[in-house]
Amino acid sequence: MGFLKNQLLKVIEWEDNTHDTMAYKYPIPPKTEIMMGSQLIVRESQVAILVSGGKIADVFEPGRYKLSTGNMPVLTKLRSWKYGFNSPFVCDVYYINTKQFINQKWGTGNPVMMRDQDFGVVQFRGYGIYSFKVSDAAVFLRELLGTSASYKVDALMEQLKRTIVSGISEAVAASNIPALDLAMKYSAIGDSAEEIVTADFGKMGISLVNLVVENLSLTEESSKALNERTRMNILGNAQEYTQFAAADSMKTIAENAHKGGGMNMAGTAMQMGAGWAVGNTFGNTISNPNAAGGTQTPPVAPVAAAPTIVCPACRATINANTKFCPECGAKTTPVNASKYCPSCGKANKPQAKFCADCGTKI
Repeated sequence: MGFLKNQLLKVIEWEDNTHDTMAYKYPIPPKTEIMMGSQLIVRESQVAILVSGGKIADVFEPGRYKLSTGNMPVLTKLRSWKYGFNSPFVCDVYYINTKQFINQKWGTGNPVMMRDQDFGVVQFRGYGIYSFKVSDAAVFLRELLGTSASYKVDALMEQLKRTIVSGISEAVAASNIPALDLAMKYSAIGDSAEEIVTADFGKMGISLVNLVVENLSLTEESSKALNERTRMNILGNAQEYTQFAAADSMKTIAENAHKGGGMNMAGTAMQMGAGWAVGNTFGNTISNPNAAGGTQTPPVAPVAAAPTIVCPACRATINANTKFCPECGAKTTPVNASKYCPSCGKANKPQAKFCADCGTKI
């Protein structure tokens, strides 16, 4: 009569009144056993798992079940109930929530590097939302839940965010999309990242239902660098700058005419002509520094190579004006050393054989 002292559990069900619980272990009080023939209720968007002796036994989809050896084949095998068994038994019951968890946010905590074919290496940031759900309850229980009594969405968020950011970075790198075109390719990048992330989510028994890229933009530093590069490209092309200056001048003239309540056609034409002239002059100045009073830069003469001589002692090639060989220390005769006349003391050219003043042989 000992087992009659224990409580018998007759109805097992979980009414989830939260929005962030992914898994829940049904609380079975101590010394309480599950009665054979008890009702197991599994609601929509739920999966129930029976665990016996630390091993996953039977998995129940949504529905109402009368527990017996007929609908618990794995547990019956583990307990060696070959011919059926009607006595109460001890077993852990886990409920896994299979609904979608929507409107989960992701974002790049640090700038992500990307290589652009026009501007080199730039940095960008991004953010968006995603939704996911448990697709394989048994894998989720083994890989994440373990023996915990419950599992909340917050416990998984950081892992999922990092996985998604990694997938976004890989998708951007593989797409070779120019940095200036990122804003037009959100959907394509999101689809590519979703394919990359799906495999990592599957290892946890989770499926990525949807991934939305709301923003991908360059960092402030990268934007400034791109603006400077664009400005230099405009200034470097004289024809483009001429057109830009002329168009800008015409816009200014039109605004002034509107503010002044009208302007005579002759004056307007003169200002428009001046605008075109300024643009052409500046453009020509860029392409031809001699135009419009520009100062011509004199050509730089090429630097002649220093003359060399051969050391009489070690035969090393050294500077022609060196008095002592840097290799062996032997005394040398510099090429530019003056020759002094032994008679009058006049300094003559290094290659002179006779004194230019007195004619004495040197």
